[in-house]
Amino acid sequence: MTDRSDRRPPGRGRQRPAAPARKSAPKGKGAASEKRASADPAGTRPDGSPHSKRFGRRPPKAVRSGKPEAEQGGRPARGKSSDERRSGPSRPWAGKGKPRPERSNSRGRSKGERESSGDGSIRLNRYLAMSGIASRRDADDLIRAGVVSVNGKVVTELGTKVLPTDKVHYGGQRLSRETKRYVLLNKPKDFITTTDDPRDRRTVMALVDDACAERIYPVGRLDRNTTGLLLLTNDGDLAKKLSHPSHGAEKIYHVTLDKNVTHAHLEQLVKGVPLDDGPASADEARYVEGVSKREIGLKMHMGRNRVVRRMFEALGYEVVKLDRVVFAGLTKKDLPRGKWRHLSEKEVLFLTKRK
Repeated sequence: MTDRSDRRPPGRGRQRPAAPARKSAPKGKGAASEKRASADPAGTRPDGSPHSKRFGRRPPKAVRSGKPEAEQGGRPARGKSSDERRSGPSRPWAGKGKPRPERSNSRGRSKGERESSGDGSIRLNRYLAMSGIASRRDADDLIRAGVVSVNGKVVTELGTKVLPTDKVHYGGQRLSRETKRYVLLNKPKDFITTTDDPRDRRTVMALVDDACAERIYPVGRLDRNTTGLLLLTNDGDLAKKLSHPSHGAEKIYHVTLDKNVTHAHLEQLVKGVPLDDGPASADEARYVEGVSKREIGLKMHMGRNRVVRRMFEALGYEVVKLDRVVFAGLTKKDLPRGKWRHLSEKEVLFLTKRK
């Protein structure tokens, strides 16, 4: 029979065998560790460098190995020593080679100063633009056409320079280099936007007659019955940029009509309205808040003749009032009807920096 005395007691699981006894460390090893602990109580190495676990970052390779950097080989450590920083660059080629070129005297000067010579001479096309005749590009066309003379001689060569003492004539009148002026007018009704009228009607020039001594002219046009903002200047380049279709000065109109405007026609104004000279469209068309649907706010970039009136007429409406409230970011704030003001330097800079 089998002896059952070694059977497991009922209700108990398998018992885990006893863990083997831990081997003792070899003789001499513990003594060596105790010796290091006693010799290094602060957690530093024999060479004075800290241990990484206690002090974080590991020391450089040269310090860890205890050898000079020149004997270790490999890539040197980054940075410079305090001696190198005091004594200058340690590279043998530093400071040699071609000398650095001097900076140009034109750097930091304005475009007008760079184009002017030491004797004060400037290009003829710029002279015409400063005189308020035309933009530089249009002035080149006038020069090619042979309608500009300098000191009594017709000039047709582009790039010709003139002195402040030279006499420049165009259209039978002598021109002069003038200070650029920028006048903003809140135009009333019954004034036409032109510098001269053969029928002797009132022009906007009568409203700004005392604004400045320089000869200024309007940028773009407003109808006789249209009111609102009108810019007058003798800056030919700016006038060309603001009136050119590719740049498109932003204009916002407050339009009052003879009847309510439908939502469908508002959408049609943005999509495009067919006209005799091609389709015309607005950037935005909305009802003016707080009033009837007869009053519309219209944002435009187009500058075609009577374009706003013709768009509404094509849709079956009659324009009762048309007021331009914004022009190229300029507003009518604190500018009563029929009055004018000079633009601030900030406003001029804003206009000239437009793309």
